[in-house]
Amino acid sequence: MSESVDILSQSEIDNLLASLTGGAPPAREQNSISNSYQTSSDFEEVPDEDDKKGYKLYNFRRPDKFSKDHLRALQDIHKEFSRQFSLVLSAYLRMHVDIEVISVDQLTYDEFTRSMPNPITVGIVELNPLPGQILVGMSHEVVSSLVDRMLGGVGYSESRPRELTDIEEALARRIFERMTRTLEDSWRGVFPVQGMVVGIDSNYSLIQIANSGEIVSLITLEVQIASRFAGLLSICFPYPVLETVLSQLSSQHIFQSKGIITTSEDKQQMINKLNNATVGLNVILGGADITMKDFLDLKEGDVIRLENSVEDDLLVCINGESKFLARPGTSKNKISIKIVDSYEEKDQ
Repeated sequence: MSESVDILSQSEIDNLLASLTGGAPPAREQNSISNSYQTSSDFEEVPDEDDKKGYKLYNFRRPDKFSKDHLRALQDIHKEFSRQFSLVLSAYLRMHVDIEVISVDQLTYDEFTRSMPNPITVGIVELNPLPGQILVGMSHEVVSSLVDRMLGGVGYSESRPRELTDIEEALARRIFERMTRTLEDSWRGVFPVQGMVVGIDSNYSLIQIANSGEIVSLITLEVQIASRFAGLLSICFPYPVLETVLSQLSSQHIFQSKGIITTSEDKQQMINKLNNATVGLNVILGGADITMKDFLDLKEGDVIRLENSVEDDLLVCINGESKFLARPGTSKNKISIKIVDSYEEKDQ
């Protein structure tokens, strides 16, 4: 006697495969499938292919070549640059100039050039021995104010962008040269470079120092002049320029080069020098709440009753910070205290 076998139709097979891959079968055919398989628990759960392979999505059009640590190191370098350059401009122009780092980003060279205004004064700079060139752009508000001051004015900033005259461009080059020397000083702790301004232009679209899809690091700074005029300063580092020094672009390496992170021997020397530093030590006998009238009426001989009892420990403060508990006494006929314990918040 032959055993009966249930054979699925092609539509049932298609719907079964759809359910395994996460797709929902058409409503009119769901009943026919449920006759053969009552619940979805009859099927073994298929693991997600993405989890099984352990990969993550990667944008080949815009890959991340600079890590967060690289960008943080660039921010630290150019914070120092902004501080130094603001001092240089203030002394050179005899007016207050404040510069602050706004952001450090990575994007493609094409995105960078399309995001910049036109016209804009762009300095093409080489930082030897680093390969390639970097771009330093100053908005027209900044350049016009600096040039006006160099020509004897008060530093007036023009609101309408325009291309610079030959004389104005020559004066702007002096600013870029001072900026380049400041960049040298800021980078000296990481990698010694020698800067040189090789050209000045008024349009990023006319400059091609990298492929359109190449990743660049963009440092954006805000320049405020005499607290009246403000504009932007941008520094563009193509990835190939920094590729050879990426291993040195870390916050730890920068701190080491500045002596912030030192060897154990250096730390001991630092501690030995700190041992001779003076700190303020105060002992609080106690406190009391009195009215303003009582305070104004205080005179010699008055007695103020403190909240502490004679058995309570005294609070010892170092530079205003509560650190120890002590007992009062005398030593060689002088009022003294004896440290009995360290202070904790629960002792209040």
